[in-house]
Amino acid sequence: MAAPERISKRDATRRENETRILAAAEKVFAEAGFGGATMQLIADMAGLPKANLHYYFPTKEELYRKVVQQIFEIWLHAADSFDNAPDPASGIGAYIDAKMEISRRHADGSKVWASEVMHGAPVIQDYLETTLRDWTAGRAALIQRWVDEGKMEPVDPRHLLYMLWATTQHYADFGHQIETLNGGKPLNDRQWKAAKDNVKTIILRGIGAI
Repeated sequence: MAAPERISKRDATRRENETRILAAAEKVFAEAGFGGATMQLIADMAGLPKANLHYYFPTKEELYRKVVQQIFEIWLHAADSFDNAPDPASGIGAYIDAKMEISRRHADGSKVWASEVMHGAPVIQDYLETTLRDWTAGRAALIQRWVDEGKMEPVDPRHLLYMLWATTQHYADFGHQIETLNGGKPLNDRQWKAAKDNVKTIILRGIGAI
């Protein structure tokens, strides 16, 4: 009966270490980029021996891809609001809420993604050509259906998605600029709510959804 308990503790330790490593890797990759980051820097940030990193992630590229995959999967779940939404106001509105909250809580992951894409996606191009392309096609089809049903203005679904990404992720990728313009302080809870409400109002009114 003792063996399952030992396995459970081992699994728990593994999950804890992986979480620490990924959080540290997000921060280091966001600040130094893929080229400037080292496994030693990430190990130091995580407070773990370098050997532990190589045990869980044998190469820097594998760790980097996991960081990118993690933020993208979080973004994918944010789009669940689209699937069963009866109209663009509720679907896109909930998506904006979720994406803004991700920008608040996962700013480093967003910065890693942005930097990778701005440099031509040298590590994750295959990811863009498969997972991202398929996801975008599915969301675009749903937006087009709302257009065809007369529930919103006839806008190009892809350009609407690009605008949603650019606007919501701006609060992560350009967080320092926003803090500077906010008197050197991060947005507080009230300001985040106001930001989300304003972004939703501007976009939803612009596409004729409200």
